[in-house]
Order: sequence, then C-alpha cells, then structure tokens
Amino acid sequence: MREHPPVADWTTDFDHTDPRWTENPFPIWDDLRKTCPVAHSQRFMGVYLPTSYEAVSAIAHDTEHFSSRRVMVRNERPDPPISSPPITSDPPHHWPAKLLLLPYFTLAAVKKLESKTRDVCNELIGRFIADKHCDAAAQYSRHIPVRVIALMLGIPEKDSDYFIKWIHEIMEIGITDNAVLMRAIREMSDYFAGQIELRRQHPGNDLITALMQARHNGEPLSAVHIVGTLRLLLIAGIDTTWSAIGASLWHLAKTPEDRKRLIAEPQLMPTAIEEFLRAYAPVTMAREVVKQTTVCGFSVKPGNMVLLSFPAANRDPMMFPEADKVVIERTNNRHAAFGLGIHRCVGSNLARLEITIAIEEWLKRIPEFRLDPSLPVKWSEGTVRGPRQLPILFG
Repeated sequence: MREHPPVADWTTDFDHTDPRWTENPFPIWDDLRKTCPVAHSQRFMGVYLPTSYEAVSAIAHDTEHFSSRRVMVRNERPDPPISSPPITSDPPHHWPAKLLLLPYFTLAAVKKLESKTRDVCNELIGRFIADKHCDAAAQYSRHIPVRVIALMLGIPEKDSDYFIKWIHEIMEIGITDNAVLMRAIREMSDYFAGQIELRRQHPGNDLITALMQARHNGEPLSAVHIVGTLRLLLIAGIDTTWSAIGASLWHLAKTPEDRKRLIAEPQLMPTAIEEFLRAYAPVTMAREVVKQTTVCGFSVKPGNMVLLSFPAANRDPMMFPEADKVVIERTNNRHAAFGLGIHRCVGSNLARLEITIAIEEWLKRIPEFRLDPSLPVKWSEGTVRGPRQLPILFG
C-alpha cells in the first residue's frame, strides 16, 4: 500500500497507512492526546484525528455537523459515495435501515449459531494441532467469521476466498488505489446480484431472503439498498471479528499469566473478552465534516474527513484507569470497540459470541502456546487493525 512519504510530524501530517502506525499505533495516540486535542493532516484531501474518548464520543453523537455518508478515509472520495446502509446513512434514514437488521442479531438469534461456531473452531484446530505450530491468523481466526456469516446469509462457504480477497482490496489496498477499490465493489455487487436472483427463484431461510421480503413504508427495499447492506454485513461481519480474535490470541501467546488465569478461572472469560475488545479494538471509522463546528475547542471545517479512532478512545487514561495495561478482570469497562452513537455495531452480540467461543475452544485444546520467535507477526494496514500473520508454536 505504501505510496505516501513517511510522516515527519504526527500532529500536522499524520497518516494511518504509515508503517509505524500499522506496527504500533499506541504511542502515537498517546503523544497526540498529550499535545493536541485534534490533529490535522492535509493528506487524504484533509483529515482530522481526535484521540481522546471525549472528542471521539462527541463526534460520533453529532449527526448535524458530521455525516456518515463516507466512512473510510482514502486518497480519493468516490462520488456518489459508496452506499452500505445503515452504516452510511444519516438521520432520518439511518434508523429504518438498522431496524430491519436488529432482529437477526439479538442475543437469542445469535445463540442459535453457538453450536455451529464451536464446530467450526474445532474443525479448524483439528487441521493443524498435530503440527505443533500454525499461523493462527491465516489458519484459524479469519475462517471463523467467514463461515458463520456465510451461514447467516445462505451463501456457499466455498466462496470464502472471494470474500477475503474483496475485504483486503476494499479495506486495505483500496485506501490508496481507487481502481482496485471500485473493481472489488463491482465484483461484490455482481456476486450478490446473482444471489438475489437465486432467491427470487428459490427463497430460502436466510438473511438475503429476509431483506428481499422486507418492507419499508409498505415498499420493498431497492436492489441498491439490499446489495449495499449485504456488502456491509459481509465486510463488517468478517474483517472486524477475525481481527479481534487474532489480537486476543496474540495477547495470550505473549502473556502466559493471563492465559493461565483464564484456564484456571474460566469465570473471567466475559471480562477478559471485553478487555481484549477495549485494548485491541479493531475498528476505526470515519465521518465527513459537513458544517463548521468545534471539538474540544478545536475548529473543524467542512470538506475534511475525520478519522474516528475508537481504538484510540479506548486507550484514553481519562476514561480508563491504567489504560495502557490489559486487565482481564476489569469490570468498569465502557469501551467503544463497537462504536458510539447511532452507528453502534448492530452485530456486537454475534462478534462477542464468535470471539468468546474462538478463545474458549482454542484454550481447551491448546492451553500452552507462544509466538514463534523465528517469524514476524504482520498487522493489517488501514482502518481495521488485526494480525494477518500470527505464527504460533505449541505442544
């Protein structure tokens, strides 16, 4: 992805594609939080970066001055913006689009996926456990949400390589290469158009069929709306969760005391998962400034984007005591890993289920493991952060 010169001053020239950000953004955010309330860069046609919980929360809740029509910071801004409702919708259109999805992501609804998720995890572990080593990102974490979301949408698991390819092209390469981005969008749209046509002939018991049968104000959803929502569900349902699973395993591989405590005290699992989500939150979203306003006393101007870093907010010591430490028994943990404001993640129940089961099943079968010192851990570039190469030794 590297097309930009190295960053010389993070307060006035930051770049979320810089290799130092990709490798370890935490000290960058810490320094910015101390030196300026909101950083600004002329890169990406102008973008702001708040790093405090207060500032991130204020922007996320302000739908008058900040629009969600563009939710990623890229070199170019496709016009019209790429529609993926409800996440790219502003009030009053946002809530009806979100309301259609909520019944499929309730606690009761996702509970029905628990058995399938455990089966997937154990099948994957069974493929490499005898080898005494694996790439936990490529061989484990990325496949779990792919197969679960495929089940929900009623699409073939065998197509998972397409899904992973499109996610990489849209979320990473597409930041700096608009041609790759638009090609991936077209390919994904064509794929879902084909799935919609199949449902017209043979309706199924799946989320694609449900969206086709849904009504808003008595009218069916447009094809653009359905395809955009399916694109969102596929990307958001896979990339973020596999990143969170991978980051959790990375932490446990390098922190044996936490790993041993979770095995000895399984009742800590719920708070541990929330702490992993806080400390290694994968998702940074964006907003477009549409009216001039101030954030924490800092003026922001229309025409700029805002990199809305929920991971940085989660490391704010004004909100979280010992914010730089992972405390698996932390109970007061109002983290922003699933976002804030009207676009708080509709799939948070599903993500928690998948992450919890992935860690539980791994620890049952591979209680002792560590990072492979002979191979590097590689992190994703862009606005979703998680390990893409995670070499692990065990046994």
